[in-house]
Amino acid sequence: MSVDDQVDRATEKKYETLSPFELKDELIDLADEHMHKTAHAMINAGRGNPNWTSLTAREAFYLLGRFAASEAKRDWDEFPGLAGMPQPDGIAARLDEFLTAESESDAVKLLRGAVEYGTATLGFEADAWVGELADAIHGDHYPVPDRMLTHIEQVVHAYLDLAMGGAPASGWDLFATEGGTAAMCYLFDSCVVNGMLAPGDRIAIMTPIFTPYLEIPHLDRFQFDVVEVKADKDASDGMHTWQYPPEEIEKLTDPSVKALFLVNPSNPPSVMLDSATLERISQIVAEENPNLTIITDDVYGTFVEGFQSLMSAAASNTIGVYSFSKYFGCTGWRLGVIAVAKDNIFDTRIANMPEAERDRLTKRYSTIALEPEKLKFIDRMVADSRDVALNHTAGLSTPQQVQMALFALGDLLDKDAQHRKNCEAIIARRLQALCDGLRIPVPVDPNAANYYVEIDLMVWVKQHWSHEFAQWLVSEHEPVDPVFRLAEQGSIVLLNGGGFDGPQWSVRVSLANLRQDSYTEIGHSLREIMGEYHREFQNRATAR
Repeated sequence: MSVDDQVDRATEKKYETLSPFELKDELIDLADEHMHKTAHAMINAGRGNPNWTSLTAREAFYLLGRFAASEAKRDWDEFPGLAGMPQPDGIAARLDEFLTAESESDAVKLLRGAVEYGTATLGFEADAWVGELADAIHGDHYPVPDRMLTHIEQVVHAYLDLAMGGAPASGWDLFATEGGTAAMCYLFDSCVVNGMLAPGDRIAIMTPIFTPYLEIPHLDRFQFDVVEVKADKDASDGMHTWQYPPEEIEKLTDPSVKALFLVNPSNPPSVMLDSATLERISQIVAEENPNLTIITDDVYGTFVEGFQSLMSAAASNTIGVYSFSKYFGCTGWRLGVIAVAKDNIFDTRIANMPEAERDRLTKRYSTIALEPEKLKFIDRMVADSRDVALNHTAGLSTPQQVQMALFALGDLLDKDAQHRKNCEAIIARRLQALCDGLRIPVPVDPNAANYYVEIDLMVWVKQHWSHEFAQWLVSEHEPVDPVFRLAEQGSIVLLNGGGFDGPQWSVRVSLANLRQDSYTEIGHSLREIMGEYHREFQNRATAR
């Protein structure tokens, strides 16, 4: 397709006002149209859904489901197609017999290991632990406790302790949610309802960031005053490190900043906060802004060796959100968890509110607690997730909680961290393929998860061509033009980095969702597109 056939600049300007995920739909349509014309397969690197699935924990889930069904029949099966409920007395021994009759497999080993880990490491009573798993996977009643099942909460706590850089001394309370997105919805609403935040409050957002965190603060019910903390620190070679200059972090010392929202490792750059930034933020909440509420989304933390979350480093002030979706390839399962340190500032702040506010909240929660003023913030969040009145139906479905526990146990029992190493190896190969296509060296950054890569095209242009070419590109084209050209000419879909409050002339490539050879093609096509711009620049310069 020639340049003249492309979407015009005025139309591109309109699309720049959309979220990258809305713009993606238009790009998919363009890529699809080109695909039909040329029989060229679409390459969609705009999706964050990984194309791997963690298999052993799923196979263990299906095997445990068969056992739970047999236990339900054992309870009673007097009517065809109906059965009772798994009963805990002696159930651990019956599971052992059931597994002994099965062929030895990784799934059998995981279930045996799960029972042993629960009893030997976490101190569970065997029948109570196996009984909870069998009853929960059977899904025969509402979650009790509603926040999270008792044994499963302890298992997931142990996993987060391993994956998030260490639990605080007091430990966390956990709330299992329908994925990380549901967790964020519950969090924002409960923070306002319980006076952690008020409409119009000043909040800080560490950018670039996942676009909903840019959009939610401006909803009518929030209308927060947003201060951006920008990752604009560059390395000596001119490439972005996606770290935060000290002067940006100092914005958090202002007590008028009530909250900090971040994704760590970031999205789209996919780089974790360095240790100096973690330490400085921890110092700020300890000494200079002690009422700062930190909300951190750490879904990509498990892709970086040695990762530490603010829910570990600054636990008392931090509400942590973790989703199992990316690391275990289970976005469709909707498995997320909110973690709040048992020793936290939120419960203290609620207790110290003005009397009128405490009375308002006491009335709100009076139907679910005899002493509602003592209700923890995390339990208020659970109630708020069902508008309080439906609190008795709150909580993540029990089969989902079992799958979450089995994913967690798989990693806890993986002493060689083979699952993490395999995920890292998959991503490393794809990054190599992308860089080969671009004809650039593979960047080396120990803080990078590389789940996504954000490529700043302006940095690339200045390094490979000239500042004059970069200036011409900015004056003659819209920042989204490269992603439109890729879709129109190569059926390749990338997201524009500017929509994440990153550099305007940047693109996000997901390294999680395509086969390796697709990344070589993405790199090659992106290089060809930039070469096309340069030829256009040279032709116009010659014409003058």
